[in-house]
Amino acid sequence: MNSGKHAAYSVICALRHAAWLHRERVVGYATTFLLVELLFVALLTLGTHGMIGSVKHPTSTDYVSFYAAGRQANAGASAQVYDPAAHHAAEQAARETGIPYVHFFYPPVFLLICAPFARLPYLMSFIAFQALSLIAALTVLRKVLTVSMWTTIAFGLAFPATLWNIGVGQNALLTVALFGTATLLLDKRPILSGLAIGMLCYKPQLGLFFPVALLAQGNWRAILSAAGSSATLVLISFALFGRDTWISFFDIARQAHGTYEAGAVHVPSLTSPFGVLITFHAPLWLAYGVQATTTLLLACAICRVWSRPCRLPIRAALIAAATPVATPMTMFYDLTLSGLAIAWLVRDGCDQGFRPWQKFALFCAFPLPLLSGNLGSSHGVVAAVASLAVLGLVLVAAGRTDRSLMAYRSA
Repeated sequence: MNSGKHAAYSVICALRHAAWLHRERVVGYATTFLLVELLFVALLTLGTHGMIGSVKHPTSTDYVSFYAAGRQANAGASAQVYDPAAHHAAEQAARETGIPYVHFFYPPVFLLICAPFARLPYLMSFIAFQALSLIAALTVLRKVLTVSMWTTIAFGLAFPATLWNIGVGQNALLTVALFGTATLLLDKRPILSGLAIGMLCYKPQLGLFFPVALLAQGNWRAILSAAGSSATLVLISFALFGRDTWISFFDIARQAHGTYEAGAVHVPSLTSPFGVLITFHAPLWLAYGVQATTTLLLACAICRVWSRPCRLPIRAALIAAATPVATPMTMFYDLTLSGLAIAWLVRDGCDQGFRPWQKFALFCAFPLPLLSGNLGSSHGVVAAVASLAVLGLVLVAAGRTDRSLMAYRSA
């Protein structure tokens, strides 16, 4: 009996401090996990394209939406990007007849990126966009982690949302590159940080908390730089694509929520409380009410943390982890932001020391996004579980830091 208690105590101590999770072992685990993921994605890809069993309908990736929009813009028909019938026809022309429609709800600023890549053949364009986005994201991640490039590659590629993003042809790696750059440079190079924040206007909902954080911090140089950067991009897109394109965008933007509410987009893949409640058929008023309350509470948390002299890794982790939870229509591939939050927590732990259970908790949270993709109803709401788990870890770390600051001030 005593030997059993001793064994249980030893296991608890090993998990509590996780001394076995040193850098070399983490890289080994990450490499192994990456190989498992690649096998998983390969099987999924083969199945999707009818190489394992039969496929009833033609398939494609989300990137076809970006590519078709870019081709329409290059042809001088940018306003038709926001006409679903015309845009779907452009998608089918780019790939094949019968592929399902992939919506395009991005502002015309994103056409500044889509148009140049659409001048390449489709496959080459896809590879170029994903490769450049991945290189940018890994470069930023290395600066966050302050480790070797191989460790960065192992960490970055092993995080499941990275492969999901590449597999579905999305732009979350570009988002992480800009988000990470913005937080990395904020304290020492606020003007450059503001430029990166402004560039997020191609996906404006993901920049939701930057104004809150910057105002709480009183960082006016970053605020003015971000405003100038986003305004410049808007004006350039207005000059290149015209007034009608922006009018068409605002028209279809008003319909975006209805698309999600009607289930035209796979709702269980959403990372927010809204997605969880809609998945379980809660009434819309309840889903929006819970989502609004969550977003407001997170804004208050960010305001509190960013108004105090907290360490940069804690501040950066909080804004990265809160964003996928606070924006109702964020999808599973944008869990790359949760990966960025994990990276910032690892950086803080390496600099300041890990708290009991923190290493093991991060170890458990890391693989969660693997089952968050569009796998049908079998995976439930793993996307939201993953985003909420990482947010919980960040809030615990932020709470401890806040208590330490209060204790220091009262001493």
